[in-house]
Amino acid sequence: MEQLVFDEENRERIQAVENSFGKSGRPLSKPGRVLMGQGRLIKQGRRKPQPKVVFLFNDILVYGSIILNRRWHKNQKIIPLEDIQLEDTEDGVMANQWLIRTPRKSFFVSAPSYEEKQAWIEHIEECRSSLLQGGSHQPGSIFAVSWIPDQAAFKCMRCFNKFTPTKRRHHCRKCGFLVCNSCSKQRAVISHIHLSKKLRVCNLCHAGGKKDEPSRVRGDSTEDDNAAASSDEEEQGEMMQGYAQSSWLDARMGTWGHMGTYVYPKPLHLQPQ
Repeated sequence: MEQLVFDEENRERIQAVENSFGKSGRPLSKPGRVLMGQGRLIKQGRRKPQPKVVFLFNDILVYGSIILNRRWHKNQKIIPLEDIQLEDTEDGVMANQWLIRTPRKSFFVSAPSYEEKQAWIEHIEECRSSLLQGGSHQPGSIFAVSWIPDQAAFKCMRCFNKFTPTKRRHHCRKCGFLVCNSCSKQRAVISHIHLSKKLRVCNLCHAGGKKDEPSRVRGDSTEDDNAAASSDEEEQGEMMQGYAQSSWLDARMGTWGHMGTYVYPKPLHLQPQ
């Protein structure tokens, strides 16, 4: 009886997550899939940090943009847990940050506290480990590099000429560096990101002289870095204020911590903006 109650509650929770993404979201219900946790994190975007709603299932990680706080979401992204590699990092532009690597895209996320950061890392690692133990899933071995944020460099990280309104920033898809158009006119297929599409790469990567690096020297980009970091930290704090703790499923008890934090619309009222 307890298992039947849990299965029904889990089904309703997953259905509520589906509803929150509206018609643009992909179906999430699947036999054996369990919603393990949910919360709000800050994702480092190309131009600035952005708040994201994040859902951890026992086999996938789902995140999206927030339209209406705690109700409507968009831009749903689904990442299989076997394709994820986590890297705990020191605080940088964002506090309490860590790196999520995937074959197609790697990015930094930040939690509102160190304790929540550790909870997210531990829960993701635990779900991923359990998934791989079954033997039917193989861990990923090739991961995309993380992009250097736009505000982290005021000049091209190859030719060192300053960026201007006409000399714009671009990202090399292979090394993640910020480069100008003159230094990134080449295109190449990077199969783990896209099987056939040719992507922008810098001249050095195209020449074969640049390998993927887990940690990188970001070039001479210190000018205005402190001001940018301070501004981002203030904005990050504002985005996190007033938002409740992440909710986690206690697998031993079959109960949720902080349940009731999220209010989802009913299926009949799907009218996302």
